[in-house]
This record gives sequence, C-alpha cells and structure tokens, in this order.
Amino acid sequence: KQMNKKARRSNYGSARLLFVVLAATLTACSTSADRGDTRATNVGQSGTCSPTEMVALNEGGQTDMKSYVIKPGDELHIAFYLSPEFDRDATVRTDGNIVLPLVGDMRAAGLTPKELAAEVDQAYLKELRNPEATVRVLKSPSRRIYVQGQVTHAGVFDLEPGMTALQAIAEAGGVTETAAADSAVLIRRDACGEPQGMVVNLTAADSGKKIDDVALMPSDVLVVPRSKIGNVDLFVKQYIAGLLPFPPYFAMPL
Repeated sequence: KQMNKKARRSNYGSARLLFVVLAATLTACSTSADRGDTRATNVGQSGTCSPTEMVALNEGGQTDMKSYVIKPGDELHIAFYLSPEFDRDATVRTDGNIVLPLVGDMRAAGLTPKELAAEVDQAYLKELRNPEATVRVLKSPSRRIYVQGQVTHAGVFDLEPGMTALQAIAEAGGVTETAAADSAVLIRRDACGEPQGMVVNLTAADSGKKIDDVALMPSDVLVVPRSKIGNVDLFVKQYIAGLLPFPPYFAMPL
C-alpha cells in the first residue's frame, strides 16, 4: 500500500508538471497570436525569437549535423573505417529501425549520428575487432527548404549542412531578370507556428560587400519578389494566407 501511495504521488507530480508546461506554452502562443502585426521581436517580451535572432542562433551551431536527431525516412550512410566491405546505405523505417547485415534490426530514430555509430560499433564487436563505424545523414525529409518567386526553378530542396540563402537560390537556378534580388524575404515559423519574415539582400550577399547571406533552417521559405517589399509583416501575412486555407497549428513535444 505504501508503495502504491508513492507511485500515485509520483504520477500526480508528473501530470501536474506537464500541465504547467503545456499551459505556459499555450499562453505564450495565444499572446503572440493576439498581438498580430504589433507583436514584439524581443525574445524576453514575446517569448519567441524574431527571424534575425533565430538566424543568429542558427549560425551559432544549429546547423551542426553532429547534434541532428535521426528521424524516420532519413537516408543514412554507415561506413566502417577498417572494413569498407561492410559499408552500407540504410533508410530509417517508419518504426524507427534500420537493417544491417549480420546484426539485423537496429534502433536509429531518436539518436544522433554519433550515438548511432556507437551502437553500431557495439553490435559489430562480435564480427569485427575494431568496427570504428561512422554515420552520415545523406537525405532527410524533415530537412527541406522552399524557394519561391522570381527564380528559374522554384521548388523544394534538401537542406544541406550550413546551407545559406544564396546557395539555395543557386540550387533554384538563380533569380530571373524581373526579380528584386535586394528584397528577398525569408519566412520562418517560431515555436508557436507563427510565420515571421526578414529581408535578405541577395545582391549585397553575392557581391561580397556586406554580410547579408544567412544560414537556413528546416522548413524555411525563401521568396524572391518581383518588386521591392515595403512592409515585410504585411507581405508575410498575405503570402501565407494565399498558401494555407486555415491557420497553421503546432505540435508540442511531450
């Protein structure tokens, strides 16, 4: 009975903590949504990051694939330093596992490439003296960016580690003659799913006269307009409204 009471108290405490976290997140999101165009860009005031601040965070190491968490659908390359005959490409299945010769199914989703490499090393110790496995993410459906507007080939592109706005434009075949390259808009959603925009001067970035190029993050949308943008917030609102028939939602990780 005493053990059951302790278990009930522990479960109650965990549920209470989860409720507090969820309530705080929903409050921050609803407050940000209520502000509309007048929402603050200061992290301390709004509880969210402005595009400029998020870019700064991204450039501070968010694009480092060493900290990337593997997800279902990712295509991986697993290499063995001293035994290249065991090298293999593997796709993470929907159940989060991959299949490797001699060891069969292995859990991959939820691990970083370094953590998975350590698991592979352990699994192959019976077959190899020093496996020294390395894991590299070749492609990931969750790591994609979108380039739209006045570019040669608008579409969806894989986000490579450290990829910048200028490199994304190059992947899209460059801008057209009618493009306002000095007024490209980077659209990025904050933690509450609210789209925010910032102007990216691709002309200045390409000339190298000033550092206007920015590092991209998964699901970023880069739009090259036909004419100069006067009001970025209004442009983002109208652009998103034209794409989505309903407001976006967000999923809170539990």
